[in-house]
Amino acid sequence: MFEILETGIKNSRNVLRYFFRPGAIKELETILSQRQRGQNKCAVYFVDQFFEKNAGSLGCFAQSEDDKVIFVDSQNEPTTDYVNLKVAKLLEEGISDPFAVIGIGGGTTLDIAKAVSNLLTNGGKAEDYQGWDLVKVPGVYKVGIPTISGTGAEATRTCVLTNKEKGLKLGMNSDHTVFDQLILDPDLTETVPSDQYFYTGMDAYIHCMEVLSGHYRNVVGDAFSDQAIKFCREVFLSDEIKSARNREKLMVASYFGGCAVGTTYVGVLHPFSAGLSVVLGMHHGIANCVAMTAMEEFYPRELEEFWRMVEKQNIPVPRGVCRNLNEEQYDLLYEATIIHEKPLTNALGDDFKSILTKEKVIEIFRSM
Repeated sequence: MFEILETGIKNSRNVLRYFFRPGAIKELETILSQRQRGQNKCAVYFVDQFFEKNAGSLGCFAQSEDDKVIFVDSQNEPTTDYVNLKVAKLLEEGISDPFAVIGIGGGTTLDIAKAVSNLLTNGGKAEDYQGWDLVKVPGVYKVGIPTISGTGAEATRTCVLTNKEKGLKLGMNSDHTVFDQLILDPDLTETVPSDQYFYTGMDAYIHCMEVLSGHYRNVVGDAFSDQAIKFCREVFLSDEIKSARNREKLMVASYFGGCAVGTTYVGVLHPFSAGLSVVLGMHHGIANCVAMTAMEEFYPRELEEFWRMVEKQNIPVPRGVCRNLNEEQYDLLYEATIIHEKPLTNALGDDFKSILTKEKVIEIFRSM
């Protein structure tokens, strides 16, 4: 066992309130009416564009005519430019102080909601807050309602955004980024396609394997991770991954995975996944699975289990995506990976750059 480092996240924060049960979306109207009481303000909704034509899938999506609803194209990773544009548009419309920001969707939509909440009270641009504890003022009250399980965005203290100008994918890591209220309703994941359900769900498994093998691991993070991985195994090695019971288990695993990361950091895989998203535009869930294929040196047992899950569910995992790139692209992949110092320190120690040399990083990408 390696030495457990004494630094890391000392004072962890989790979401203070959550509903968890099938049909919990029905609680949204009550939550917002209680929050709005006595305030002549509107709410701002960020909603996955799937629900623009399938609003009935939400069961209950009550909003007043004064509220602002913004549908999010979740096929693209969230960017600093997108967040800045949406905040500017809200301000142009005179919406600077809503009583709540609600995110309804997957990790992309939830991260956008968290970022907008922070910018409305802190000012500036999204890129100003990419890093650790740069957000100094609490954001607008925010509610997270995940409609797919795995990212842990509902539980984490970050919202991850791609900065295309700088070629980086970094989080707005802050206690102020944490949702104030969650609604965890496994019924909302029933319509997710099986391959997307797998790719995104594996994020929970990957979060926890990285936590359990890190230098900053701790007993609380271990407890969250152990249970989440147990649920992931039960789901992804089962005959019916989207049964009602399995959808409940994966939603809990996603939440626990986010809580686990909130006590420490991720590891080697997520920085490589970020590189794939920045340079190749690959969506986070698929990028995680592609990066996983090259992790034998760092997570051999987990990689073996991953392939068993893939085979059991008959899920296609892209291969060869980095074999024929040009030198500039490999340089960008290296820079987008190595910048994640805290996760890589957690995984490999303070001398991680001597392990992940530029040649080594490019070799790993070539093997994907």
